[in-house]
Amino acid sequence: MARLITFVILFLFWIMLSGMFDAFHLSLGVLSCALVAWLSSDLLFVGGKLPKSLRSLIGMALYLPWLFWQIVVANVQVAAIVLHPRMLERINPRIIRFRTRLKTPFARVTFGQSITLTPGTITVNIDEDEFTVYALTDASASGLPGEMERRVAAALEGEKA
Repeated sequence: MARLITFVILFLFWIMLSGMFDAFHLSLGVLSCALVAWLSSDLLFVGGKLPKSLRSLIGMALYLPWLFWQIVVANVQVAAIVLHPRMLERINPRIIRFRTRLKTPFARVTFGQSITLTPGTITVNIDEDEFTVYALTDASASGLPGEMERRVAAALEGEKA
């Protein structure tokens, strides 16, 4: 069941990104997504087990659009910094460490991956509840753990955002 759900998620994502609806591209999408789902469904569903509640799936479905928007906003911010004539004055790279309130490994990994997907930040290490993150600017450093952690907690651990 975990492989089937992984396949469906991947294939919907494939369709959304490709925008091609002819038989050739759809068949490539089916083959690629089936192969990836078969090889790596345990990465999405630890141990091949589905989440214990439908709430986690709904929470992730609500979290992902917000995350995609944050990725877009961060891309624009990083592009503005890179294209600025005084770029070196606008960046202040640093490594920050903080403790998270997230309890489950899946929520922690989701949070770490969300940080890394957002331009200007990279999760360097996760050790139990301590995160080590590279941040390109003061603004990206000061935003951690912040709203992203609250939203992951709400989506996957049932806490209020």
